Amino acid sequence: MRLIVLGCSGSGPGPGSPASGYLVEAGGTRLTLDLGNGTFGALQRHLDPWQLDAAVFSHLHADHCSDFASLTVFRRYHPSPPYDATARKLDVHAPHEAPDRFAAAYAASAAERAQADLSDVFAFHALSDGGSLTVGDATVRTTAVDHPCETYALRVEHGGRTLVYSGDTGPCDGLVTAARGADVLLCEASWPHTCEQYSEPPSGVHLSGRQAGEHAAAAGVGRLLLTHVPAWYDAADLVVEAKAAFDGPVDVVHDGGVYDV
Repeated sequence: MRLIVLGCSGSGPGPGSPASGYLVEAGGTRLTLDLGNGTFGALQRHLDPWQLDAAVFSHLHADHCSDFASLTVFRRYHPSPPYDATARKLDVHAPHEAPDRFAAAYAASAAERAQADLSDVFAFHALSDGGSLTVGDATVRTTAVDHPCETYALRVEHGGRTLVYSGDTGPCDGLVTAARGADVLLCEASWPHTCEQYSEPPSGVHLSGRQAGEHAAAAGVGRLLLTHVPAWYDAADLVVEAKAAFDGPVDVVHDGGVYDV
């Protein structure tokens, strides 16, 4: 498997990267994990979007899903599609409110929202805690994690290798369960463990660098890749925190980065 970073800036695009979005290559299968602000443009540098096998979403905050509207325009209005998008719909695996959420983001007015239905070019499938789905050559397992909205860690398995993406989460057993024994954990680290604003990170929202390392150690992963660092924090500081808690390889991903799993 291969992980390609389409964007990794936390909570929104930063000066050096779009928001969260990743392309996973698993054998002959291509799937995206999230499509935040600016990631659809980045996707086109790596893959013809018509070749995408599925789009999977950890949750429905804008910095993880807002470019779905651009994907919709592409599939509806491309002047020379290689196939009929209404006959060969793209599978979208996401939290259960995704059809309404994406339609609302796509529509420009209340009147249009009342009639918006994106099922002409997409086939929506709701995720669940402990669920499993097949996307071509890959298996994706889903585990609920701790965030203010319905959110899942995504475990992608192919050819005896495993990549786990944390989504957005506070500290929780679900992330350890999802990441158990994974070759690579792509894990959010959104803030330092201590700072002027607090002595302990708020619970139920995000992970600190230290907490990301602690979860990687508890799950026994092979490698930790940090992501989702907001532009106002220094990623190097969060790497130092993670390395203090996890003795395996630790790196912070970057826009356009390619990582073998």
